[in-house]
Amino acid sequence: MQESVLMLGNAAIARGAYEAGVKVASAYPGTPSTEISECLVQYAQDLYCEWAPNEKVAAEVAIGANLAGVRAMACMKHVGFNVAADPAYTVSYMGVNGGLLFVVADDPGLYSSQNEQDTRMVARAAKLPVLEPADSREAKEYTKMAFELSVAYDRPFVLRTTTRLAHSQSFVALEPRVVPEDRPYSRNPAKNVMMPGNAKGRHAAVEERMRELAAAADTMPINTVEWGDTKIGVITAGIPYLYVKEALPEASVLKLGMVHPLPKGLISEFASKVEKLYIVEELDPLIEEQVRSWGISCIGKEAFTLLGEYSANMLREALLGEKTQAKPAEGAPNRPPILCPGCPHRSTYEVLRKLKIHAAGDIGCYTLGAVAPLGVVDTTVCMGSGISSLHGMEKAKGRDYIKDWVAVIGDSTFLHTGINSLLNMVYNQSTGTVLILDNSTTGMTGHQDHAATGKTLQGKTVPAVDLVELLKGMGVPWVRVVDVFDHPALSGAVKEAQDFEGVSVIIAQSPCVLLSKVKRPFYRFLPDKCKKCKACLGPGCPAITVGEDGVITSDETLCSGCGLCFGLCKFGAIELAG
Repeated sequence: MQESVLMLGNAAIARGAYEAGVKVASAYPGTPSTEISECLVQYAQDLYCEWAPNEKVAAEVAIGANLAGVRAMACMKHVGFNVAADPAYTVSYMGVNGGLLFVVADDPGLYSSQNEQDTRMVARAAKLPVLEPADSREAKEYTKMAFELSVAYDRPFVLRTTTRLAHSQSFVALEPRVVPEDRPYSRNPAKNVMMPGNAKGRHAAVEERMRELAAAADTMPINTVEWGDTKIGVITAGIPYLYVKEALPEASVLKLGMVHPLPKGLISEFASKVEKLYIVEELDPLIEEQVRSWGISCIGKEAFTLLGEYSANMLREALLGEKTQAKPAEGAPNRPPILCPGCPHRSTYEVLRKLKIHAAGDIGCYTLGAVAPLGVVDTTVCMGSGISSLHGMEKAKGRDYIKDWVAVIGDSTFLHTGINSLLNMVYNQSTGTVLILDNSTTGMTGHQDHAATGKTLQGKTVPAVDLVELLKGMGVPWVRVVDVFDHPALSGAVKEAQDFEGVSVIIAQSPCVLLSKVKRPFYRFLPDKCKKCKACLGPGCPAITVGEDGVITSDETLCSGCGLCFGLCKFGAIELAG
């Protein structure tokens, strides 16, 4: 009898990779995909897994392992797929050897992302077939199936998930690991060397393989019809399938497991047998547009939103007119995201705020420097963009224009794509100041290691990248390392860097407060000495509160003992306690 356990979608994907015989997996942490690799590492005795510096590298590692004849995969979030697009588009032409899977997690609802990009649209443009599971059980099974189909049709596959699938749980049956025999490598430049002459022939092969997959999709067991009341028929896939079953339990449903290419014959037959056809899919109308192009009448985005996550309540309201959307309790306060008590980024931003400095920001916890009360970060686009944006400003308007600007980027993000951006500044003789906010981890996604921490995903101790030596090797002429909680030193460094006529880099150092497992002493406020100047409130530390009587206090359960408030108080109204 098979053992069944309750699993997160991400854990189920890791289990599926293990059972499928995957031997190499590479990833860059990105919510909501991060836990796939963190769960996969528990099987490290049977496979190799790693954190790569970025998603392009992760994709290329998986491509290489696949070329060597083993099953390989790369995991990332949707915007990470943009970074991996260069190799992904081209390996689509090449095809596979051992089997290749890209696991890409979308984020409808923007829980932790800068856009709601739909991976299905990117995969369609790259001519990559896409499977989309609806729960953890399917997440495991589709991962295994993707490798079988990859080899059978000589195609890299995409497994598309979403935040709701990645972080919800359902029961998964555990099965043994089955490792297929490594496929031999045979030199074949016409297939594997994508120069123009070879790529022309491979493009034709890709189109033929996609036609074969589309034909096979009509009878694939992952594309299924559930007949019910034929007055309403629904075509759906992934997590929205569960919402459809809850909101319209009597309706007929065509559930798609493969969302690209689509099973034209199956869809046409289903549509002919229902009176009214709905397409329920989150984000872009990929299925809807294809179905309409076949001359099949359907109702899609005119009834359902292009924005955010769907829900059973939303479908009930759209289809049945039932207004059952939950509303927040009256008077409930908003709880926007904030930096943790003791976060070193808060200390850095307090210095920049006092100096009236604008920051070209980047992706990470430090993006929260855009909001009150810090209000330092003015722009955030994508990983590594802060440095390039600052360079663009300088080239557009000159050095004087950026005299009150800096770029801020985290240590992990700097290694991801910031290196090239900074190299561009040096190479093209820019001026400007870059702050590398070095908190010794990849904080935003849950404290994963990277090349500068000296630890791998599998827990091995390795030589850590020395950021100072790296910067010197790149030709950066002015580098300083400063403790972010030493405000005079940090403030002085920023002023000196701004006066330097060239590229200047400050490594603003202090470990993420959550890395320490030891409870630090906390700071206590002394009401009899407090002048209520509110200087301590400036950085917006959530451990500090103001009572109705104006008395300022600290919450010792939240206070991390960083000392930021202590350094700001000029009246001795704060003391170290505990």
